[in-house]
Amino acid sequence: MPTTTTTVTTDGFGALVADTGICFGGDYNPEQWPREVWRDDARLMREAGVNLVTVGVFSWAMYEPTPGAREFGWMDEVLDLLHEHGIGVDLATPTASPPAWLGARHPETLPVDADGVRLVAGSRNHFSPASRTYRDAALAITRDLARRYANHPAVRMWHVGNELGQICYGDEAAARFRAWLRARYGDIDGLNQAWGTSFWSQRYAAFDEILPPRRMPYHANPTQALDWRRYSSDLLLEIYREQRDAIRAAGATHPVTTNLMGFFPLADYASWATELDVVADDAYPDPADPHAPSSSALQQDLMRSLRAGAPWILMEQAAGAVSWRPHNLPKSPERSRLESLQAVARGADGICFFQWRASRAGAERFHSAMLPHAGPDTLAHHGIRRLGADLARLRPVTGGRVPARVALLWDWSSWWAATEQARPTDRLDPIEQLRAWHRVLWTDGVAADVVSPGTDLTRYDVVLAPTLYIMEPADAELLAGAVRRGASLVVGPFSGVADANGHVRPGRFPVLLAGVLGVSGEEWAPLPDDGVRLDPSGEAHVLGERLRTDGADVLARFASGHLADAPAITRHPAPDGEASRRGTAWYLGTVPDDATLAAVLRAALDSAGVGPALPGLPDVNAGRPPGHEIEAVHRGDVLFLLNHSGAPARIPVPGAWTDLLTGTALSCEVTVGPTDAVALLPADVGH
Repeated sequence: MPTTTTTVTTDGFGALVADTGICFGGDYNPEQWPREVWRDDARLMREAGVNLVTVGVFSWAMYEPTPGAREFGWMDEVLDLLHEHGIGVDLATPTASPPAWLGARHPETLPVDADGVRLVAGSRNHFSPASRTYRDAALAITRDLARRYANHPAVRMWHVGNELGQICYGDEAAARFRAWLRARYGDIDGLNQAWGTSFWSQRYAAFDEILPPRRMPYHANPTQALDWRRYSSDLLLEIYREQRDAIRAAGATHPVTTNLMGFFPLADYASWATELDVVADDAYPDPADPHAPSSSALQQDLMRSLRAGAPWILMEQAAGAVSWRPHNLPKSPERSRLESLQAVARGADGICFFQWRASRAGAERFHSAMLPHAGPDTLAHHGIRRLGADLARLRPVTGGRVPARVALLWDWSSWWAATEQARPTDRLDPIEQLRAWHRVLWTDGVAADVVSPGTDLTRYDVVLAPTLYIMEPADAELLAGAVRRGASLVVGPFSGVADANGHVRPGRFPVLLAGVLGVSGEEWAPLPDDGVRLDPSGEAHVLGERLRTDGADVLARFASGHLADAPAITRHPAPDGEASRRGTAWYLGTVPDDATLAAVLRAALDSAGVGPALPGLPDVNAGRPPGHEIEAVHRGDVLFLLNHSGAPARIPVPGAWTDLLTGTALSCEVTVGPTDAVALLPADVGH
């Protein structure tokens, strides 16, 4: 049993950070190592500045080697040892990977894929989230774990499962899906209307006839597929809630979370956020991707925005190379450090890795770690120690917010519906649209919150909707209201097409926004592979729309082809407004080239008086290739400058500053080394 049972009560993640500073550490799997290694691990962690480790994520078979057994003694030793060394624990429920005996004795707990094949144990995630047998077993081990360790002084946070993202198409899942549909629609007539089952003779006489969208001869009903995604997300959230509530019922008072996965397509994280005491994210940017720095920034902005700007945790990242891509490029310690500092700059108060010590066996034996196979006297581990020291110096940043006057709209249901089968083109990728629009802001040093439709927009001066296929009247009114108040609105192609059921709205699209945009359309027209020239300048790609203006100014037209002379990009000042100046709405009826997109977004920013975090940054980044930009972002009083290139950069910084990372006083200009960063605190602001 633990050496002490003193209850530690906190007021949440903020209290933990106030006590420790930025949380720093990673997953720790002591069950993979003999006991003599544990003490060495604790010593090395402390020397590296580690103050929080996630323990027990995959320990179910260790806790319960046979049904009903409970072997917690080894975890008692681990927690006591970590507490002795001043290292806090994020204690996980081990429910992401059930013991092999559960599937062997209860095959109904194993997931069934869309082809009707029941999968087997031997990897991880081998459970059906719909299985009551699995969930009861998961709750039993969770309750006993929480009862034992709710008051252990090492435990500072609780972690439910791991990367919840499982889907099952089996019979038990079908029954749960039907129950979800009954709750949503009330009766079968309501479902038939919502699903449009008069098409292809799909009408149902009873809920019992409905199945998940398993393998079919041809295209599935798009609303059925959309509801299946909604149900699957809700089901995973239900599992989280069950285990969280069991932890709370045992008397645990520390924050409870689970690790999200950025723009994950199988769960609507906007609907999850209020259930998490702190948002935690796993991020593995690809070193081979030149846009990785900007894509990481977008993911970090999403995590910060999920809980209205509150600090979050980077729960997992790689210290070097991963092992699950076909070709795993390494990541230098300098780049690893820069990615961590980028997360801090964008609101993270926790920086953690997978994992502490590299595994000798198993599927992730070649995945990098904070402590590599070669031991502590390595470049990788020296980099970890440097990062630990840096994060300690950044303690004054904790709790700080990232101010943003730009709202970037994103909606999981709209994403799902816009990527179903049988569209005008499958090349219009909502995620790529979002990234392209955000990349313009990132390059210019303009902060943005990533928010859901329905969010109060009154504090934003610019509202961007790159791709919002589903739109409801209340959402459209919020956008129109923002323009009436004087905000800039920019809407991208294939937006406002459908209602919440994924049904196309009759009339000239985007029906609900035609008035505020001053433009409307009648046809979606995929474009040739080499695109179409725009007049007077630029190019259009992927998709074009046949538009006509209803009061809007035409900024660009299609120069040739099927849409020749039709408007492609328009601008429409609000006819009236509540502000002293009228807002303006832009519409892009195509996917323009990068320069044209940037020009439109910058015009919208200028119209609203929104500038970069650092004046002159757009000029600094002009002409730099992707992945070599200078990033600037304010967090609280601190201005972070991050150099993603391999060469030093001289950057003008008006005023006098102190770099928190080095203690150096600076004024007028700062040189940021290659793959390096500065964290500038105004000289007149105390630490």
